[in-house]
Amino acid sequence: MQKKILVAIDDSPHSRQAVDYAGRMKDLVPGLGVTLFHVQPTISQFLLDEAQRSGPAQAEFNRVAARNAEAAKGLLAKYKDLLVRSGVAESAIEVATLPRQQGLAKDILDQAQKGLFDAILLGRRGISSMQQMFMGSVSAHLIQNSQVIPVWLVDGNVNSARVLAAVDGSESALRAVDHMAFMLSGNPQVKVRFFHVTPRLKDYCAINFNPEPCGGIENLIVQGDKRCMDDFFSAALVKLRAAGFQENQIETETVATLVSVGDTILKTARKEGFGTIVLGRRGMNKSFFGGKVSYLVSQKISDAALWLVP
Repeated sequence: MQKKILVAIDDSPHSRQAVDYAGRMKDLVPGLGVTLFHVQPTISQFLLDEAQRSGPAQAEFNRVAARNAEAAKGLLAKYKDLLVRSGVAESAIEVATLPRQQGLAKDILDQAQKGLFDAILLGRRGISSMQQMFMGSVSAHLIQNSQVIPVWLVDGNVNSARVLAAVDGSESALRAVDHMAFMLSGNPQVKVRFFHVTPRLKDYCAINFNPEPCGGIENLIVQGDKRCMDDFFSAALVKLRAAGFQENQIETETVATLVSVGDTILKTARKEGFGTIVLGRRGMNKSFFGGKVSYLVSQKISDAALWLVP
């Protein structure tokens, strides 16, 4: 079964890094199909209004639109050639471009939804010579508003094929495992590690209203977390086995930490050379691995890719 990703590009180095990552994914994700998508720059509202009133303004509007379309065509051809040179079959690559309509993030999301893509891939940051494009606002809007399609964020150069699935026992984490299992299915060489950080009381409540020691509460949290994760790992293994994974392709690790959950994930990924982090966007009761952790990881990730699953 083909797995389709939409790679949103502009002319920034960060888009080049995203395309490089897509090229590397051909070995990690069997049956990968890539569509390069570029949203053309906005034409000023003044020119749009004037074009409806006068022939010269309409002619200028047509010239600007033609230049934008020609620039988009050249940009897409450049990145397609880069993918082909990285080893992606030309038949597995499509290109698409549209004038900006409702906003960058909305136009990208609409294209992904209409095309039934399995993921949206983009550089975490970027700046076009003609427009601000993938500075945090676009990736943040995609993350917040993509209710079904996972968003893959790339920052820097990704040189490792190792995959770290950061999990917390939530439904969102299980959906992330399901996405990972589907995308990596058919690859007998890939290995993944489930990584879990044991929660503390402060992960649920940042303010200590009781100055007395809370060892009893902490112990209850640890015991409940262990029961939850035992059930979670059992369910996750079922999904991976159904996707064809063997026992020797799966590792699990649970750690305690004195720093934040997000920083622990990032530190482990950097120290042990993981190139891809898989993470559910929402957490248990919309906390713990919820917005706080996914936001931190998405903001601090470097030389790695983050698969963020709704």
